[in-house]
Amino acid sequence: MLTLKPKHLTLVMFLVLGLGYFSAMSNLEVNYFLKSLIVLMPIQVGAIIYITYLRWSRR
Repeated sequence: MLTLKPKHLTLVMFLVLGLGYFSAMSNLEVNYFLKSLIVLMPIQVGAIIYITYLRWSRR
């Protein structure tokens, strides 16, 4: 039987989340410029959360 390690489970979860996000953004019918801004927003928020976590973990 196949067992998933926590690292692989996390990767699978992010893969499914990314596929769902890509599907939602593909079907979104808005201006191309706004669509590009909306697509990059979660990446920017994730980067801010990651950098904030690294700074707080140093203290």
